[in-house]
Amino acid sequence: MGLSKAIAGAAGGVLADSRKDFFTCNSLAEDVLLVQGEKFTDGRGSNERGLDNIITQGTGIIVADGQAMVIVVNGKVTEFTAVPGEYTFNDGEPSIFAGDGFAQGVKDMFKAGVERFQYEGGVAEDQRVYYFNVKELIGNKYGTPNPIPFRVVDTNICLDIDIAIRCSGEYSYKITNPILFYTNVAGNVDGNVDGKYTRDQIDRQLKSELLTALQPAFAKISALGVEYSALPDHTTEIAGALNQVLSSKWRNLRGIEIVSFDIDSVTASKNDEDMIKDLQETAVYSSPNMAGATLIGAQTAAMKSTVCNGNSAMMGFMEMGFGRLRQSQMSTAQPNLDSEGGDSFDDSEQK
Repeated sequence: MGLSKAIAGAAGGVLADSRKDFFTCNSLAEDVLLVQGEKFTDGRGSNERGLDNIITQGTGIIVADGQAMVIVVNGKVTEFTAVPGEYTFNDGEPSIFAGDGFAQGVKDMFKAGVERFQYEGGVAEDQRVYYFNVKELIGNKYGTPNPIPFRVVDTNICLDIDIAIRCSGEYSYKITNPILFYTNVAGNVDGNVDGKYTRDQIDRQLKSELLTALQPAFAKISALGVEYSALPDHTTEIAGALNQVLSSKWRNLRGIEIVSFDIDSVTASKNDEDMIKDLQETAVYSSPNMAGATLIGAQTAAMKSTVCNGNSAMMGFMEMGFGRLRQSQMSTAQPNLDSEGGDSFDDSEQK
């Protein structure tokens, strides 16, 4: 078995007209992650789906943009393509058309799966075509139902504390390893309505795991010295940190990765905000230069305020000035002492 690229033609056009049997998948809705391909017979005009789950020699397969396709034989993936185009099924070697958008891990997994399948052998009793939605899946809203810890680090003032924040926004994800997604998540979708696996079957679990991963992801961001109020400016770094935290469950288990992570709002409690401000002010006053400058500024402001209070304030300043003048005159009028320590008087005073 194997796939070969058909002669170039519009998807659903040349191939559909020239083949008795062909598989295709119409445009995938935003809420559909995986769907079983429809088998059409007797050319383009027929709209009947085959029921035998058998792919015959020369059957055509059409893959559109934003889709990946696998052929599953007796429950195991034997063909894979994520390159849009028209293909012909034949008796050749198992094939993979991964393109540039998929990692080497997809190719390695496909190779290992084919080797296991060939080792087990057996006659192909059931053959199915599945299509995956590999576009970016947007519009996944989130919000922290309870405050989550965020570490505030300010090396300038030796500040290192934990506060509680709330945040909300949207994130997007995509299927980056369809083989993993089929094997560990979707599996055989024949039991589902219309043979589809939809987002509502997994989004609740993904959202729960994402909210759990926010705390360690934020810890990675705060270690870079990012303030919680500046988190909306670092969404790219947060998405990367989330992928690292979620790699074991999302990337390595389900073949899913976060594409973008947006923050609409992020808030801390008033008590935490006030505490941070107090600590920052205390750290400022610990510097002699800053403390002195603050004191001078306060004195200047007080004098300006007093001057603006009217005549009473002016009289107060004048009395302060007169008092200093009288004190100066009294100090200059003190009696002189002679060299022997006695008082010295004029002759006129003796008379």
